[in-house]
Amino acid sequence: MAALAQTAGPVMTFEKTSHDFGMIDHKADGLHKFKFTNQGNEPLIIQSGKASCSCVKVTYPQEPIMPGETAYIDATYDTNRVGHFSKQVTLTTNEVTSTHTLTIKGEVKSPPVQESVPAPTGGLKQ
Repeated sequence: MAALAQTAGPVMTFEKTSHDFGMIDHKADGLHKFKFTNQGNEPLIIQSGKASCSCVKVTYPQEPIMPGETAYIDATYDTNRVGHFSKQVTLTTNEVTSTHTLTIKGEVKSPPVQESVPAPTGGLKQ
């Protein structure tokens, strides 16, 4: 049986490149961790991670990911924004094909309606 050929250079491989939150509560935790592995034979360096909107915060490892190591890209959506969303995160790395796109989507529910308390009637008595 032939051995698998080792890929030269770093190779970033994701478990999945999109995540659907489905219906998510207003002000809920909008974090998804994208798991990846460096399946190449050289250290992987993530040079930048940019979201398609300021409503998504991206966090990625600053140190090189060694061959065979697993790490995470965190994409956090601001769930203060009500309604449907579909946002992309673009990663730039030191690979031959240097960019990857990740997607998060879902729908943030409207906050519960607060019952308004009627204002007191009449003025202040003097």
